[in-house]
This record gives sequence, structure tokens and C-alpha cells, in this order.
Amino acid sequence: MGTAHASSFVMADDPWVGLNGGLEAQLAGLHREIRETPELAAIDRIAVAVHDPASGRLRTFVESNIGSRPFDRFSDRLELHPTLAAVATTGIPFINNAIGTGAAVGADGLNDRLLALGLRSRYIVRIHRAGTLYGFIFFNSGRPGFFTEATVAALTPYRRLIDVLVVGTLTSQRTMLAAVRSALQVSHYRNEETGAHLDRMSRYAELIAQTLATRYLLSDEFVEYVLQYAPLHDIGKVAVPDHILLKRGKLLPDEYEVMKTHVAKGVEIIDAMIHDHGLEALPYRDLLRNVVAHHHECYDGSGYPHGLAGEAISLEGRIVAVADVFDALTSQRPYKDAWSNDTAAAFLRAQAGRRFDPACVEALLADPGAIRDIQQRFRETPGGFGLAALRQRAAQAAAC
Repeated sequence: MGTAHASSFVMADDPWVGLNGGLEAQLAGLHREIRETPELAAIDRIAVAVHDPASGRLRTFVESNIGSRPFDRFSDRLELHPTLAAVATTGIPFINNAIGTGAAVGADGLNDRLLALGLRSRYIVRIHRAGTLYGFIFFNSGRPGFFTEATVAALTPYRRLIDVLVVGTLTSQRTMLAAVRSALQVSHYRNEETGAHLDRMSRYAELIAQTLATRYLLSDEFVEYVLQYAPLHDIGKVAVPDHILLKRGKLLPDEYEVMKTHVAKGVEIIDAMIHDHGLEALPYRDLLRNVVAHHHECYDGSGYPHGLAGEAISLEGRIVAVADVFDALTSQRPYKDAWSNDTAAAFLRAQAGRRFDPACVEALLADPGAIRDIQQRFRETPGGFGLAALRQRAAQAAAC
């Protein structure tokens, strides 16, 4: 086994597992069990990447690795990786027992990261149900030639269990998203958040979380759930009367007080949906509640509903607050023109330390190119229900 495989399981030190546990903690435990099986003891890494149908991208999701983590915060288009695209299309697993040698068939440009960890063999299988690609499971070993027919057979029960765990986790998530979409549609939810607002703000939230990941020791799983749950931040607005929600002028003081109740109503709606749909095991459900409960809290304590300040506000709440306001500022509305990115950035920086967490502001603004890419990919379209992000994410629920 290579020298890179010396430390204990990385997951043991992840502080974010406390948010109702998560798939990564389960994967780490299963990895330990796998390595106790003599013929599987040399499996040094197990990882899952999920497929985002809205963007066609793969993202690292969860991983258990002996030593360093080679693909933290990795995201790329599936089409750029022929090996994975072939596995996705055919369903035939891919085995490479000679990474980095002339026998390495199907190299996809990622081999260098594996080689740097002393990994020499890999086995890739897709996660797929009823025509829907959920993602891939990756197994790696430091031993060349490790994934023989006998080894794959011994690994099959564990591979199937990981498959079930991943699909179950994503199904719970998608059930919640579908339930929220139904609530919004039944309530005839209409406001200024039209078109691709939810797509953009959720990607801004993902960008902030990715940038802060090293500083706060955030797992890819945490980042993924920030992306998935960010669009639900304003679910409580379904309970706000239309004459207030749709008002174009400035709200009167009593109207503003009613508008502010959407936060508490949102938490109530999320809790009710979790209970009514049997989703008590929903991964990172506290993160979801915090996104709804904290996105109007201000860093200096002047926000609502609880007047929390600084790090008393959840990180996910601080992230979503910045992402939501930035997109609101840079989007055109019937009552205002879109601000330029530079003007919006100047506003965020002026409010850093007051309304916004300075670290979240700088994390978003650190990559102007990524911001422009998000704006290009998720442009506004005239009319429509204004819930593109929820539709795209919830569309998979029917297949689960």
C-alpha cells in the first residue's frame, strides 16, 4: 500500500455530521466494515459523485478515504469525461487495474490525482433508477490489478448497499422538493422571483460554500445540501396575502410586520412537510430549517425574526442571505432595473459586517468569472411560474 495511505478516516473529524448525520458518516462506517473483510482490505477509497440534471454536471458528494481527499469540491460536465459518460449510457462498470501505465484504458484526465495518492486501481459503477442517472460510486485501491472478478463479487453486496443508501438519501431530498413545489403551485405563488432566480441564487450559495469549505472544514455533502435547500428559503411566502406579497410600492409598517412572518411560517411549513411525508430521516434537515429561519438575520443583530448576530446565525443562513440579495440586486424587476455586478458587489461590501457576514461576501465576490457563468447559464425567461430550480430538482421525484 502506498505511503499516502497512512492517516485515519477523514470523516471522523468532520464537524458538520452533527446536522442530523449524513450519508458520508454512513459511508465511512461501511468502509471500515469493508476493510475488515480480508479480500477487500486494500480498498482505500470509496466515493460518490451525484449528477445534476439541470446543469449536466457531476459533483463530488460523499467520500471515505484513507489519507488525503483528492476530489473535494470537484465539479465538471459529465460530457467531458468519456469513461464516465460510457458507464452512464451503457450501465457497464468500468475497471482500470493499471492507472498511470500504458494499460490504462479509458483515462479521463483525473488519473493524476489518484496517482498522487498512490492509488493504482479503480472500479466505477453508475447509480441509476428508471431512466434517471443519480451518479456514480468509485472504489479505489493502492494495489495494481486489485479489482479481479473475485474481488468484484465480494464487493457486490456492499456496492448494492451504497447504491440503496444514495438513492434513499436523494429520494428523501427530492420528495421534500416536490412537496414544496406542490405547496407553491396550489397557493398560486407569484412574486418578483420569476424565471431563474432560484437557480442562480442557489448556485451563488454553492459557490460561497465551496469557497469557505477549507476555512470551515465543510464537506462536499454540506455544500451539496446548501445548493439543494437554498431555493426553499422563502417557502413561508405562500402564507403572505397577495395584496402584501405583490405590492409594488413600499410596504406600510403594519404590512411589513405581516411580511416578516413568512420566516416563522416557512419553518412551520417545513416541519409539517417533514412530518406529513414521513421524512424525519431527511438528511441535514436542520440545515434546511436554518436556511428558512436565518436568511433574514443580520450579522450585526439588526435582522429578524430573532435578532441573532455573528456566528449565532447559522453558516448556511449567512450564506443564503448574501446569495439571495446579490441575485435580487442584479436581476431586473417590474419596479427596478438590474444593477451591474460591480454596483451590487460594492453594496455587499458596504454592508459587510452590518447586514452580511464579511467572509460570505468575499467568498462570493472572489470569482467574478463564476458569477458571470451562473448568470449566463440561468438567464431569465419571460413569464412562467418562476420556480425553475424547484421544478428541475423535483422532476426526478416521480421516478423514485
